[in-house]
Amino acid sequence: MPDDRIRQPGLRDRVVSAEQAAAWITPGQTVAMSGFTGSGYPKAVPLALAARIEAAHLAGKAFQIRLLTGASTAPELDGALAKVDGLALRLPFQSDPDARRRINDGSLAYIDAHLSQVAQNAWFGFYGDIDVAVVEAVAIREDGGIVPSTSVGNSKTWLDLAKRVIVEVNDWQPPELEGMHDIYYGTALPPLRRPIPLEHPDERIGETALRVDPDKIVAIVRTHAPDRNSPFKATDATSERIAALLIEFLQHEVARGRMPARLLPLQSGVGNIPNAVLAGLERSGFRDLTAFTEVIQDGMLDLLKSGVLRSASCTGFALSPWANATFKRDIAFYRDRILLRTQEISNHPELVRRLGCIGMNGMVEVDLYGNVNSTHIMGSRMQNGIGGSGDFARNGFLSIFMSPSTAKGGSISSLVPMVSHVDHTEHDVSIVVTEQGVADLRGLSPKQRARVLIDRCAHPDYRDALDDYFARACRTSYGKHTPHLLPEALSWHQRWLDTGDMRIGAPATASAS
Repeated sequence: MPDDRIRQPGLRDRVVSAEQAAAWITPGQTVAMSGFTGSGYPKAVPLALAARIEAAHLAGKAFQIRLLTGASTAPELDGALAKVDGLALRLPFQSDPDARRRINDGSLAYIDAHLSQVAQNAWFGFYGDIDVAVVEAVAIREDGGIVPSTSVGNSKTWLDLAKRVIVEVNDWQPPELEGMHDIYYGTALPPLRRPIPLEHPDERIGETALRVDPDKIVAIVRTHAPDRNSPFKATDATSERIAALLIEFLQHEVARGRMPARLLPLQSGVGNIPNAVLAGLERSGFRDLTAFTEVIQDGMLDLLKSGVLRSASCTGFALSPWANATFKRDIAFYRDRILLRTQEISNHPELVRRLGCIGMNGMVEVDLYGNVNSTHIMGSRMQNGIGGSGDFARNGFLSIFMSPSTAKGGSISSLVPMVSHVDHTEHDVSIVVTEQGVADLRGLSPKQRARVLIDRCAHPDYRDALDDYFARACRTSYGKHTPHLLPEALSWHQRWLDTGDMRIGAPATASAS
């Protein structure tokens, strides 16, 4: 591999194997790694570390670390370390099946945090000392600056706080990524904080590389490995219906004068429904839009190419293999339209509020009064985590949550009497969309919200039962402001756990537990 990726000559003698680099990590340490939704994460050192941990366990020795990242990563990191029982603690977001299984069997401690808060909490010392940072880079510049790859996430904070630093220089990542990053170094701790000078989503306020004390770099590993490139499922009719309803709603808001014709900066979660929404925007007639979001996925690349989207600010990519190839082929075009920022900026509550972002996120379930559960199945089983949805839900101009009205073949209703876990309270939820319709909850009292949600978002198989519950609650509940029948409020979830179906009187299937 040529030396042009490590342009600081004094650092070339620190190039070692992944196994040698992993030896710097010892049991009990807190290790912070780069990565955000499967992009820009280290790929060789975590695998070498997992092999060391597995060997230690076979020898009867304890070996676990505490792992901090930007968000979810990939099988080479989360998956490899979870499989060998190498994690004592994980934060702030994950999507790996092995990590999820250990979280839910109680063997892996997990902190589910708002993504905007992770960097500041690390600076506050809430997570203790960071012993080692492991970050992926496109290159190391002549001045020692580290050029991030396809995500920034929390890498700035990890490099600032870590006692030791390991850098993976990955030449699979295109060198043209250099210059796409905007790393802001103006944040501070209270009481020294000052306003962040960002007024437009496409405005630059920082530097193009990460600073690091070269004396802290103990190892550099050369790699040639792709990001996790998981293809998205084909868009189905339900997702397309939800997307069409949401776009019609946005057009209505513009017609009513509540938003400009260019809308406001878009934030979109990752998944089938958000991708369908982005595809729908391409056909909607909207033009010259902007995005201030966490992740760029396939649909946003298409919108940039078509001119529907003028620019996109993010902290990482989540691209399919096809989209990744497109991005690398046309990177000269995208360089002028995409900015990669730290996640403390991409998710900053004050910026989200001041820019007036439109937050579009998925959910597990919503209840009659608009409380949203986006993380837990049946109240106690963690799925992935809250991610950045809360940063945009509480602070955005519009807080939109989307889901099919049913799940598991119709045995689960997404609209329930009371959510089994609350991530976003009714105070932070503006709009709910299912394939049945759009519920606009703005300016409504709790009972008015319930009526709109039942009438417009509930699946017909569950509408009568919801009507019945709500009517009886209005008559007999202890209070009439937010009526609930406490013995029944979570009975739908228990019925599913017991019988495999939330519907009253449905034939019992195998127990869901």
